[in-house]
Amino acid sequence: MANNDRSKHITEGITRAPNRSMYYGMGYKESDFANPMIGVANGHSTITPCNSGLQPLVDAAIQAVKDSQANPQVFGTPTISDGMSMGTEGMKYSLVSREVIADCIETAVQGQWMDGVVVVGGCDKNMPGGMIGIARCNVPGIYVYGGTIKPGHHKGRDLNIVSVFEAVGEFTMGRMSNEDFKAIEQKAIPGTGSCGGMYTANTMSSAFEAMGMALPYSSTLANEDGVALANAAESARVLVDAVRHQRKPRDIITRKSLENAVSVIMAIGGSTNAVLHFLAIAHAAQVPWTIDDFERVRQRVPVLCDLKPSGQFLTVDLHRAGGVPQVMKILLNAGLLHGDCMTISGKTIAEVLKDVPDQPPAGQSVIRTVDKALYDKGHLAILKGNLSPEGSVAKITGLKNPVITGPARVYDSEDDAMKAIMAREITHGDVLVIRYEGPKGGPGMREMLAPTSALVGQGLGETVGLITDGRFSGGTWGMVVGHVAPEAYVGGLIGLIKEGDSITIDAHKQLLQLNVSDEEIAERRKGWKQPAPKYTRGVLAKFGRLASTASRGAVTDAFDE
Repeated sequence: MANNDRSKHITEGITRAPNRSMYYGMGYKESDFANPMIGVANGHSTITPCNSGLQPLVDAAIQAVKDSQANPQVFGTPTISDGMSMGTEGMKYSLVSREVIADCIETAVQGQWMDGVVVVGGCDKNMPGGMIGIARCNVPGIYVYGGTIKPGHHKGRDLNIVSVFEAVGEFTMGRMSNEDFKAIEQKAIPGTGSCGGMYTANTMSSAFEAMGMALPYSSTLANEDGVALANAAESARVLVDAVRHQRKPRDIITRKSLENAVSVIMAIGGSTNAVLHFLAIAHAAQVPWTIDDFERVRQRVPVLCDLKPSGQFLTVDLHRAGGVPQVMKILLNAGLLHGDCMTISGKTIAEVLKDVPDQPPAGQSVIRTVDKALYDKGHLAILKGNLSPEGSVAKITGLKNPVITGPARVYDSEDDAMKAIMAREITHGDVLVIRYEGPKGGPGMREMLAPTSALVGQGLGETVGLITDGRFSGGTWGMVVGHVAPEAYVGGLIGLIKEGDSITIDAHKQLLQLNVSDEEIAERRKGWKQPAPKYTRGVLAKFGRLASTASRGAVTDAFDE
């Protein structure tokens, strides 16, 4: 070592002595400082079954980090249960929690100068929040999904969380007994894990696997299966290796890998929320990506998987049929995937999929081949028109005819709309408008699973349209359009609709249109005033003030845009 280098080394060692002293208080030895410091972001909580089974996975990851001669540094991240807060004021905190989780990870990893991070999460916003945090920090990171839930059962029927919401509509129509209603409520969630269909949590975990930021087959595991523990341990080992080889998130999260992720989302029939979240992830990773890119991918990628909410099967069925790697191999062979994208393991996508069969297993109906696709094009359509010049998102699979023109039934909150639905005031041909539920106006952009499920339960899923500047649960299906932007609170046209106005939803033409003259719209705009904010203090007020438009992901740090 040269004298000047030695002098610098000694000086840095003396300067860092107070920092090391704190570690000695936790049992560290001097030799430990030569090893990587690995953050373990722990999403465990007893708030929700999605996260209540995470601690064993965290423990497995911690031990694997130690076995890999690295130092685990565990810190917590919060969660909000979408399923439990659905239909309440609490749902306004759901999207906010995505940003809080990202902030927690960035704060801990950057504040403590961690060399890498293993993020362990379960419920819907754990995934995008974790990935946004990983992308912001740009130290090697890996996502460990807590796993899906197994189905409940009643009278020979598989149950999941959406079964309960739809039962509400059936019960109000007199088509279900009180005994069956109670049984479905009590049996739908039989244990730990995230909601079992191709809803938001399973959509995001599948997309992370496709993007190369999670291990193969990890996204469709059931939480209660022992293999989830093995996956957590192996993920931690891979992460430590990534730290030693400096495989960083922004080397993996590229425009091509985002296309891979979105292609898989289309192929599996994933959640509308994926549009919002991947806009935010791309923003955090500084990758050019717009809402129009989703439509571009949709036009070329077919729907290959028959999964709930609009299909038949659950995520555990997808896993048994070959999981996300089987879907990816079919797409790769069809030229619909970039095989040269790098993954966190250091292998390319093509290398990861090399030994995956070209065809899905015989005797199953979950995964189809391209020539026998459920739909020739993807299911998440971006609709534009005078009601959504920035774009809106519609899930169009499972519908016989995704076109409707009808009279507007206008409500300024989800709560008011839900009252009207339960009072059976909505009928065939109506277009329900739920506004002032956007990122700023809500604030927080609530999901609308309760009203959409009630409509389905009442037999109106195919014949009633619904548009909102809020969001939908991954469990939603029907003639629904969300993320309408600009939102009502900032003067979007959705805020000027009047009861009885004619509205057209046309997924074939990618159109969302208010059928009112420009002159009439101009007159209405003169009389519109922005409402006072619903919250003036606390985290909801901060989110409402900072959140971008939904067409840019409703992010809270878009200060340069």
